[in-house]
Amino acid sequence: MLENLKDLICRYVDADFDEISEDSRFAEDLGFNSYDLMCMLGDCEDEFDVEIDESEAASKKTVGELIEYLGGQN
Repeated sequence: MLENLKDLICRYVDADFDEISEDSRFAEDLGFNSYDLMCMLGDCEDEFDVEIDESEAASKKTVGELIEYLGGQN
């Protein structure tokens, strides 16, 4: 799931694929703004075939927290 999520992240922000880790923070490390994050969450729904509560998912600050949330949606 991490590799797929890293691919999605790189579609929205100018981040180095190999530098993204579970500890990467969306805003501080990757440069996401709230609009980019909401758009990416929509793509996550399609990519991982899950229903996302956007307000809950938006509270996730790191890539790892989002992976944990998405994993619990299956």
